Amino acid sequence: MARNAPTNGRSASDGNPRIDARYACFGMRLAASKIHRWGVYATEFIPARRKVIEYTGEKISRRETKRRSEANDLIYLFTLDNYWTLDGSVGGSGAEYINHSCDPNLEARILRGHILYMSRRNISSGEELTVDYHFDKKVERVVCRCGAANCRGTINLLE
Repeated sequence: MARNAPTNGRSASDGNPRIDARYACFGMRLAASKIHRWGVYATEFIPARRKVIEYTGEKISRRETKRRSEANDLIYLFTLDNYWTLDGSVGGSGAEYINHSCDPNLEARILRGHILYMSRRNISSGEELTVDYHFDKKVERVVCRCGAANCRGTINLLE
């Protein structure tokens, strides 16, 4: 589990989604998204090639990952390596609400057991933060609604 993070990716007081400032390196807020449900938005300028937020959550095995993905419609699972997955719905930093885009402004990097979202380019205040989910082409196809000019029509990789 993430270091002392509140459970369920929500604040203890009101049950609403939130950004855990301990893992965020820049100002950001949660709001409704045109892409999907909630989105994370920059509240200040973010320079290129900077750590923006760490994806946190409960560390679970591949067996538990399979069980949770089959039991829920909304899942916040991020594969860490061949054995471990982080479930952002339990102890998440708020990064679990960053939506997919085929033309993302963030990229995920896994460093020493941590999943870091890094800025690919300068990000303006008010801009929604996005990352390419890179779903495998072998898993169930998921329609993409990112609206990018180069949208591939699916969250899944084509090759």
